[in-house]
Amino acid sequence: MPAPFPVASFRDFYAFEQHVKTCRGHRGLAMVPQWYEVPVFYFSNTVAIIGDGDPVSAPHGSLALDYELELACVIGTAARDLSPDDSAMDCVAGFTILNDWSARDLQRVEMAVGLGPSKSKDFATSVGPRLVPFEELRPHYHDGRLQLQMTASVNGKEYSRGSAGSMYWTWPQILAHASRDTELRPGDLIGSGTVGTGCILELTPEAVGGWLQPGDVVELAIQQLGVLRNTVH
Repeated sequence: MPAPFPVASFRDFYAFEQHVKTCRGHRGLAMVPQWYEVPVFYFSNTVAIIGDGDPVSAPHGSLALDYELELACVIGTAARDLSPDDSAMDCVAGFTILNDWSARDLQRVEMAVGLGPSKSKDFATSVGPRLVPFEELRPHYHDGRLQLQMTASVNGKEYSRGSAGSMYWTWPQILAHASRDTELRPGDLIGSGTVGTGCILELTPEAVGGWLQPGDVVELAIQQLGVLRNTVH
């Protein structure tokens, strides 16, 4: 089924320290000091956005398909140069679950050059199953973060468990950075980045039995938002 809302643009951030630190640690790398200075993001492909129940295939040449468990907000009101405080949330229509599918073998090549990611990401991004208005989630919103539990399962087996409240960067900080010197518009999709433990790369394929394979059913669940389910083809 299609995404539950039209997407004008897609920015994906990198807001969870546990995820970044663990993945870099696997490669023997320390944290980049600049990560703590600015909430970085990349743009991805709106043409490849799909919905709950849609099939996903690894891109040509990839043998390392991965899921990424993320929370995402959708802009409802145009905004520019937002302040990094709770007033920034006035432009948010609601939140949804996001799976930033990744081809890790392609990504390693791209990132070694220092530009991207691109083809390792732009083949599929799934969102859904619905957009939950921010007003419904306000009881869970504290200190710029949504205190919601997040899990990922493959073929019914839980792989990932984390909390959206563990974000290092807050949603107002993310929105302020995204809107600096430009305009956020209705339909803009903004991802949180992967929660700690939220992908095979972080867990390591050795620990979970390998990368995703055809036939695998991936279910991402976030408290109050439902379950986003896709099957690998």
